[in-house]
Amino acid sequence: MQEILIVEDDEKLRNELEIFLSKNGYNAKSLKNFENTKEDILKQKADLVLLDINLPNIDGEYILKEIRKVSEVPIIIITSRDNEIDELLSINYGADHYITKPFNIQILLAKIATLLKRANNAGISQEKIDCKDFVLNMSKSTLEKDDKEIELTKNEFRILKQLVQNRGKIVSREEIMESLWDNESFIDDNTLTVNITRLRNKMEELGLKELIETKRGQGYILKRRGE
Repeated sequence: MQEILIVEDDEKLRNELEIFLSKNGYNAKSLKNFENTKEDILKQKADLVLLDINLPNIDGEYILKEIRKVSEVPIIIITSRDNEIDELLSINYGADHYITKPFNIQILLAKIATLLKRANNAGISQEKIDCKDFVLNMSKSTLEKDDKEIELTKNEFRILKQLVQNRGKIVSREEIMESLWDNESFIDDNTLTVNITRLRNKMEELGLKELIETKRGQGYILKRRGE
């Protein structure tokens, strides 16, 4: 079931959206505390975010801008600000839609369905990610460079995929370990270290030396070419 995160301080509207979206087949959740809004949104890893601009102690446009630095999650702005400047800013900052209150909830539902379908299709169609230095083959779980190809284990592939998706940014060990958990296994700190070492060794076989850099006390970063 796809998850929608509602970031709205109006309790009545928030509850109405939760009920309506739940009845229409979505797992709807809400933020009720806005002290660490950006971090809480990213932590939820929702499939889509409904974001109000007028939030307590912080501006939703700033939150939108910050999220877009690290995530491409579909975001629909829902706001009472009915002016072209705010709409233009939101779109420029990366919003997928801008809806002003009061809005037709059926239209909102249609926009949600369209965005989620688009996001799913994009994920399915991207069989290979061209990373300039190498290619990550999503369908075969392989690392490719020139005419050479190396198979990656499930964990090695997940680690490299996460680093690729956040290239140039530090990814914490905790974030990587969380992405490796599944119903069958729990990845601890030592296991992560072993997997990182094996992944580095495989990359070096293709001449991709020192692309994964350790940031002491912070995590790992996949460097951009030429850095």
